[in-house]
Amino acid sequence: MDIDDLIDEVIAREGGYSDHPADRGGPTNMGITQAVARANGYTGAMQALPRGVAENIYRRLYWERPGYAFVAETSWSIAAELFDTAINMGVAAATGFLQRALNALNRNQKDYPDLKVDRSLGARTLAALRAFRALRGAAGDRVLLKAIEALQGERYIALAESRPANEVFLYGWLANRIGSGEMQ
Repeated sequence: MDIDDLIDEVIAREGGYSDHPADRGGPTNMGITQAVARANGYTGAMQALPRGVAENIYRRLYWERPGYAFVAETSWSIAAELFDTAINMGVAAATGFLQRALNALNRNQKDYPDLKVDRSLGARTLAALRAFRALRGAAGDRVLLKAIEALQGERYIALAESRPANEVFLYGWLANRIGSGEMQ
């Protein structure tokens, strides 16, 4: 599996054009909101968003720019989860979940120092991930993935609790986003 496969899976899951009245993202196609499309130079109708434009946006904004390819060098499953979470919650949230999970799993800094949860992927976060992986191996990926997804699930529930209109999306978020690491 590679980033092209992840993008294909996201586009298949997100589907085509939608403009749900409860969705603050407004008109969306293949999971790309109109605001994101416009910010990335697309000026056409959202119903006609070319697949290639969506693919480029996914690759650039949610894989290359946040540096998740560097995570993939250590753990493909964690990189894939961060990519998927970033698409739905934003890069800062996804990276913050990774940092929080790594901090909680470092055995009171016995394995590596706590990270500043700045929600940005940098050398210290990558070093902590490598240290975690060196200690815990591939089995650690499954535990780290569960921790990231637990944080993600809690945020989805909090969104539904704070804005009842989001309840219409909660089932789908939990069904399609939590446990998505299992597809890798």
